[in-house]
Amino acid sequence: MKTSKHKSTERGFANYEWLQAKYSFNFSNYFDPFKNNFGALRVLNDDIIQGGKGFGNHPHDNMEIITIPLKGSLKHKDSMSNQWVSLHTGEVQVMSAGTGIFHSERNNSETEPINLFQIWIIPNKQNVEPFYTQKKFDTRDRINKLQTLVSSHTDLDENSLKIHQDARISRVDLSGNNKFIYNLKSIDHCVYVMLISGEMSINNEILIPRDALGIEETTNVSLLSNKNSEVLFIEIPKIF
Repeated sequence: MKTSKHKSTERGFANYEWLQAKYSFNFSNYFDPFKNNFGALRVLNDDIIQGGKGFGNHPHDNMEIITIPLKGSLKHKDSMSNQWVSLHTGEVQVMSAGTGIFHSERNNSETEPINLFQIWIIPNKQNVEPFYTQKKFDTRDRINKLQTLVSSHTDLDENSLKIHQDARISRVDLSGNNKFIYNLKSIDHCVYVMLISGEMSINNEILIPRDALGIEETTNVSLLSNKNSEVLFIEIPKIF
């Protein structure tokens, strides 16, 4: 097993007053020559958006974009429907940019901040027809067991949202002092494990909130939760 630790305190940071953003990989004005991507995972931003604020209309193409609200509510509008759609905590959004799309994102509250993860995954198909979808996931279904949020269009899992990449995004909420084994799809995949909250250890590495561990060259990963922990897995193929 090959691992690389990404400490929360070593992420990029930007403070725009209306937006406080932590960057796990190169984004905007943040650049580290060793943090351009992890396999097909290109972006993992940990954003706090103030009430009534957000991102104006802007373009994307040929990227799979996943948004996971952790606290609060977002609203989204794109050039396909031109309608505002709300996205609440407990829901997940997928936008496949494909041949090109314009969209806007704003905090759905005028007063309360929202905290969210935005994830970009490099697709395995270029110039597909853009699409947007979202789904609510029951938190009870990930208590001490894996809950798959996003998977490939070729995956048979009917309960997950779909993207154009042989990837899998999933979560588990572990009770304290609990061992959990994550099984990768193949040795040609790698997994980026982000600790949302709590404390856990992987391969003798202690992780605290927002620490992450990039893991390669294995087909399974053993986790031990030292206290109640929320864990995000982003499994993607390696890029050579």
